[in-house]
Amino acid sequence: MQSLTAALLPTSDLLVRACRGHRVVGGPLLWFARDLAVLHERRLVGRGGSVPTDPATILEIDRRRTELVMAIDDWVARSVPQHRLGATLHTETVGAVIDRLAESSVRAHHALMTLDAPDERLHCAWHHLAELADAYDDLVRDIQAGRRRLPEW
Repeated sequence: MQSLTAALLPTSDLLVRACRGHRVVGGPLLWFARDLAVLHERRLVGRGGSVPTDPATILEIDRRRTELVMAIDDWVARSVPQHRLGATLHTETVGAVIDRLAESSVRAHHALMTLDAPDERLHCAWHHLAELADAYDDLVRDIQAGRRRLPEW
């Protein structure tokens, strides 16, 4: 089961590369991650950025993000085998984790393009992305090993 799960759940490196628009091979979760990143980019730019975004547009972006998170969770529930007995319940779904990873990736790259190198906010953004990436990879390993199961909501 471990090799099947590993093939289905991409590494954080692949997810972050997909979020940046790089061509990566690895299944539908990478496409979903890219779509989430595009939505986060639109939302970030609209918040005091160069493109004004009205509240209705923000609501539509958030609605679409919710749909993508639900699509990820549905795909994972149907495709990724999980241990139910003895595995600790994780607090978030894979979709929620990938959404946060996509947002953090967008924020880190935005910081890189807009802040000076010594700016603490730049370093914080990349540190946050690295921590989320490590947490996602830990979650995947725990699912593979049967130590962690995902919520069904």
